[in-house]
Amino acid sequence: MQRRNPAQRRYLLRFMPLMVSYALILIAVSGAQRHGDLAGATLGMMSVLPAIPLIGVMIVMGLYLREERDEFVRNRLVMAMLGGTGILLSATTVWGFLENNGVVGHPPTFLAFPFWCGAMGISQCAMALRDRMAGSAE
Repeated sequence: MQRRNPAQRRYLLRFMPLMVSYALILIAVSGAQRHGDLAGATLGMMSVLPAIPLIGVMIVMGLYLREERDEFVRNRLVMAMLGGTGILLSATTVWGFLENNGVVGHPPTFLAFPFWCGAMGISQCAMALRDRMAGSAE
């Protein structure tokens, strides 16, 4: 198993508490909305709470990019992020035209970040496969 460098360790130390808090907040807010009679400012505040840790995750990802000293690792992550962004923009563009013509409904926009993360993972897999295929061709 490969040892993590200091930037990677800091990333995990920042990331994990945010994801745990996201899960706990999401569970609490969902329960409160199901069993409570929330309205007005309280409902607005409760609705925004789950987004706060996810915004923190985005900041943590940016900090990791800034702190990572290995240029190869940093470049791979940037390329995966760009690939994820391209996939997300392509999917939302196609979906938007389908929605505009009444073919599909409106998806929940809070899924954009998780979709982007998944698309970033797909980009990382594609890069690894490309590298493996290039390595076996030599």
